[in-house]
Amino acid sequence: MELRHLRYFIAVAETGSLTEAAASRLHTSQPSLSRQIRDLEDRVGTALLQRSARGVELTDAGRAFLDHARLAMAQVDAAVEAARRAAQPAKARLALGFLTGQEMTWLTEAMHLLCDELPNLQVTVTSDYSTELASALAHGKLDVAFMRAEPGYGLEYRVIGEEPLVVLMPSDHPLAARKAVRPEDLRQQPFIAMADKAKVLGQVIDGYLAKTGVEVDVTQRVDNPAMVMSLIASTRAVTLIPAYVQNLMPWSVVSRPLQGEAPTIDLVVGYSPGNAAPIVKLFLSRLEELKANTTPRKE
Repeated sequence: MELRHLRYFIAVAETGSLTEAAASRLHTSQPSLSRQIRDLEDRVGTALLQRSARGVELTDAGRAFLDHARLAMAQVDAAVEAARRAAQPAKARLALGFLTGQEMTWLTEAMHLLCDELPNLQVTVTSDYSTELASALAHGKLDVAFMRAEPGYGLEYRVIGEEPLVVLMPSDHPLAARKAVRPEDLRQQPFIAMADKAKVLGQVIDGYLAKTGVEVDVTQRVDNPAMVMSLIASTRAVTLIPAYVQNLMPWSVVSRPLQGEAPTIDLVVGYSPGNAAPIVKLFLSRLEELKANTTPRKE
């Protein structure tokens, strides 16, 4: 079995189409890709994919194989990145990632803490979706990231904060006149739900709505905070979202707390257990100090 077999299989699994995977992801012909997949299945000894009316779907064996294939490719990418770093002149480097918006709370203090320890430290900063940060950590492109605890990437996480969810709505919405919003008040409102790239947040929201017995009218599914706020303002919808997003709100959107026990979501620092860089160990050893010195911004 060769690495290209894993790469081809992952591309087909993620696109759900041999044609799309061949053309847009792998830049090869469909017949060639089909041969590679058959060769892989022969080596594994069972069918990994099956054709359906919607394209190509994973078998049970394929779903089990996919997680391991992704991890294997991530480890290869991490090995390549480690080799490239080792070949460069010795200099302390740290690649930091942030769930979009969280850098406003954590970056300044993190830089103070690190630069006091290592004045010549070179830091790069990335802001992205939590799932993209998880992939970058697994592939060795980031060292640590402030994110959600994403499953399936072989990462380790340390909780550094717990954020309550608040209700976002247009600034002139009738519910904005209240100090707090009751869960049942969400029933009559168009609701912006979370898309796949905010899966962890979506699960927390769905769990809260199920627990309170509230069925919402989902009109859109998005995962970008800016798009969420744009849709709230333009469609007069509401949503539930972590309180840190209050740092990003335009004048046209306001937030209100939930009445009663509000759901919460953990903010974590994620890292790969295979990353043995001394700077990563130093950063992790100072997390408690970072938490103590950082006060989340409020509305």
